[in-house]
Amino acid sequence: MEAELCVRRLDEAGIDAGIAMTITDWPEVNEGSLELVAEACAGYPGRLWAFARIHPWYGDRALDALERALTGYGGCYKGLKLHPVTTIDHPASVGTIRLIRKAAEHGAPTLFHCGDEPLTTPLAIAKAAEACPEARIILGHMGGYVHADEAIETAERFPNLILETSAMPYPDKIRKAVERLGPERVIYGSDGPVCSPRIEVEKVRLAGLSPEAERLVLGENARRLIEAVS
Repeated sequence: MEAELCVRRLDEAGIDAGIAMTITDWPEVNEGSLELVAEACAGYPGRLWAFARIHPWYGDRALDALERALTGYGGCYKGLKLHPVTTIDHPASVGTIRLIRKAAEHGAPTLFHCGDEPLTTPLAIAKAAEACPEARIILGHMGGYVHADEAIETAERFPNLILETSAMPYPDKIRKAVERLGPERVIYGSDGPVCSPRIEVEKVRLAGLSPEAERLVLGENARRLIEAVS
């Protein structure tokens, strides 16, 4: 998806800024993917930021790539993305834990794909949260279609977990998460271009949150996460 189209989708949904990432894991398919995303972000300063999607199997090379991302490229990289479906790597594997801890050294969050597939459920990712209490770990899709309640319950046990709302179809689960965890631990996401940013915004609004909670979920929480990265 071209950066221009990403920004156009943001504009259509009334979103000030977004986070971009690849749909493949560095270094597979394209070893230049970090540079590719950084170049796209550079074309839209203040509108596009990035998370580095990295494969844990590459050991020290993976750690070096994450360090390079978080300390270079004009500061556009603000987090780590891990997708256990494509990496076939457990969230608490040695390689994954090393990456999470490296991100945490820079105050950067780790975003997991958290859904209904093996290796991605909230309880699987809880092992990483337990091993890395210093890290802020985001459950992308907050458990998907089947595991949303489990995501909320798991986040109650581990205060370093944050729930992200995209591609989870139930507005009432967003409200439930805010009520049980507090609005500071729930963040909006679009999962675009797979999902429409406009529809995902409307889903949060349908949750019936207070104006202050909605403001936090729809942007302020994410802004604070980004600003904490050093």
